Amino acid sequence: MLTTLKTVYTDTCAGDLAWALGREPLPALATLDLELTGAVVQLRLLGASHQVLLEEKQGSCSETVACIPGSSTPLPLGVSKRVGEWEYEFAACVETLSRCQFAGRAQELLALVTEHPHGLAGVFPGIPHAFTAMLAQRHEGSVMWRTWHAYPQDGQLVATRTRVGVRMPAAL
Repeated sequence: MLTTLKTVYTDTCAGDLAWALGREPLPALATLDLELTGAVVQLRLLGASHQVLLEEKQGSCSETVACIPGSSTPLPLGVSKRVGEWEYEFAACVETLSRCQFAGRAQELLALVTEHPHGLAGVFPGIPHAFTAMLAQRHEGSVMWRTWHAYPQDGQLVATRTRVGVRMPAAL
């Protein structure tokens, strides 16, 4: 699903993104509610990036990656931790691309997410290639999502990948 976000694009950068687990739902500009084999997932586009809410019989999980004023947790390259009965894994990377590379990659990602039944993308009016996109799926007992945050003024594309799944017992 593709939507035009009804907000002004603020001149932020990849370095302004922060990561948080367990935050309450923040005001969203667009949402997509999904049922993924027993898991209820809400993808949320915020004015300042994204939030994912996951509910399952084992509990709930909330991930926020956004420009959060006063946040003390910058965007990490990776996180692996236990959240209730789940293992939570998060990874992020920042790519800096030339103007031409950036435009091509932005078009590819928007097409991928827009055409996917579990995808949500929001573009900012009047700013070519400024977007936030999200894609969720369930695979082998885990819920996974990927996100992309585009900063065309800097040629930066932030990609995140998250997996939440039941902790597997250690093999003997």
